[in-house]
Amino acid sequence: MRPAPPRAATPAGGTPEVRDPSVLGTWNSAVTSYYVLLGATFLLVAIGLVMVLSSSSVESLADGDSPYAVFLSQARFALIGLPVLLVMSRLPVRVVRLAAWPALLFGIAFQMLVFTPLGAGEGGNRNWVRLPGFMAQPSEVIKVALAVWIGAVLARKLPLLREWRHAFVPVVPVAGAAIGVVLLGHDLGTALVMCLLVAGAMFVAGVPMRVLALAGGIAAGGVALLTIGSENRVNRIMSLLSADCDVTNECYQSLHAGYGLATGGWSGVGLGQSAEKWSYLPAAHNDFIYAILGEELGLVGTLLVLGLFALLAFGMVRIMRRHPDPFVKITTAGVFAWIIGQAVVNIAVVIGLAPVIGVPLPLVSAGGSALIMTMAALGLLLSFARSEPGAAEALAARASVVRRSLAVIGRTRG
Repeated sequence: MRPAPPRAATPAGGTPEVRDPSVLGTWNSAVTSYYVLLGATFLLVAIGLVMVLSSSSVESLADGDSPYAVFLSQARFALIGLPVLLVMSRLPVRVVRLAAWPALLFGIAFQMLVFTPLGAGEGGNRNWVRLPGFMAQPSEVIKVALAVWIGAVLARKLPLLREWRHAFVPVVPVAGAAIGVVLLGHDLGTALVMCLLVAGAMFVAGVPMRVLALAGGIAAGGVALLTIGSENRVNRIMSLLSADCDVTNECYQSLHAGYGLATGGWSGVGLGQSAEKWSYLPAAHNDFIYAILGEELGLVGTLLVLGLFALLAFGMVRIMRRHPDPFVKITTAGVFAWIIGQAVVNIAVVIGLAPVIGVPLPLVSAGGSALIMTMAALGLLLSFARSEPGAAEALAARASVVRRSLAVIGRTRG
């Protein structure tokens, strides 16, 4: 006789919830997105702090600083990012939506400060602002603001997006202006990531493919013009395509990144034992930190980081599939394209599948502004995950269980 299927439990709200007894059923919980995003974020930040300490200590000593200088700075930014993440995770969706226009205008105005006496540049890019006590990168603020703004605009115009003028305006001109102010500082890598963000949000919103193709063509044309106009960028692309590349110039970073990954093998040479960080591999603690991770922790370490980014992607896709609010879906898609897309680009550069364009590995590479704003964006997604169907009730129930358990422990000890 066939056993009866599991009965549906009816919560207080009256909506039956079918409990799947299988192992995979636990991944269908109402709070799966929340805990997957939270756990993957914290693990990536922790791995990043360890690798920043390992990869930066030699250069710090060579500069006459403490070997912990870069690590302590990154740890300080992580501690700043933690309350930012927690605050963002508690914001109601309606408050986030209302902040769309003010946040974008603030981000663009902040970016314009790089062209004032407060601005600073490095490596040919002018994309930093000197603030009391630290340097800030305004383009990271624009990423978060742009994702929220596009989500608010496209969600409001959702019934009209089949018409090209509603799908194109105002998203493409306004997003183009936001990306344009970043390009004015010659930061092409960040601008490309922002283009990915816009494309991901428009795709999930259901913008017609002809409009996406037109916007993509405009972006590709702009990138081509900016690339052709820069001898350095042309050399980077040609070095990737050429079999005969100058290993003392354009191919130097890629060559030494490959040395690091090859030396690491399966299990790595051991944490702190990298040879490439001894002034052989430039940007070892930011853009090329993945090579040091592969050298010290081997294939196991690189796959662990890839797995954590895959979990982030899983949590974001789950929010897009489960949440009923179009604003949440579109904004999450923008953040997905930004963080996961940037991670893919960074890793592709390190392993030699893309030209060097200077984008860090999210949550792992050194960089205060990038870390704080990435944690802010993930906090925003945690807020969305908390408002998934059934998630708020499940989180409240678990919190009450914890409080009751602590009360019992306290009475027992008393």
